[in-house]
Amino acid sequence: MTAETAHHWPVPPPDGYTVDDLLTLPDLPPHTELLDGSLVFVSPQRCFHSIVIDLLVNGLRRTAPSELKVTREMTVVIDRRNGPEPDITVVRAAAARSRMQSYFQVRDVLLAVEVVSPESEARDRDTKPYKYANAGIPYVWRVEMAGADDHPVVHAFELALETRAYRPVDTFREQVKLGAPFDIDIDLTAIDTL
Repeated sequence: MTAETAHHWPVPPPDGYTVDDLLTLPDLPPHTELLDGSLVFVSPQRCFHSIVIDLLVNGLRRTAPSELKVTREMTVVIDRRNGPEPDITVVRAAAARSRMQSYFQVRDVLLAVEVVSPESEARDRDTKPYKYANAGIPYVWRVEMAGADDHPVVHAFELALETRAYRPVDTFREQVKLGAPFDIDIDLTAIDTL
């Protein structure tokens, strides 16, 4: 390996990275997350991931009341050592202060959506929902590819305050129809037209 092709990986500080580092370190790859003080680099996404995010963002924006905003791929600051990046977040509109902002505080998030990729299965199924529950995010969706036709399946969860854990609400294969955190109606079969 020549000096020109050598990679210079950042060396973490003794106590790990902080959210301040995540938000200010130059040249981090897109969609880098911070979990337990460690930087997590995300692999390139499959087409399914992008199309499902578009489908859900469009559906959520169509039905969201004006006091809420739907964003995609924004850091959520949980604490100084945790800044995950859900694929989609629904936040209080007042939290969207500027088009230049790059993160939201966890207290402003009502719904976090994770579209599972092969490289992120454990984070999306276990690590991130656990952190979201402890931080008090009221609703979480986990979206997975299923069946021979590679259609999305949405697993919806709500926070049980007494246990600080998520309980299943429903699983949707053709249409997401929910009354919380607001009235939602999304045709999942519309993925075939995207």
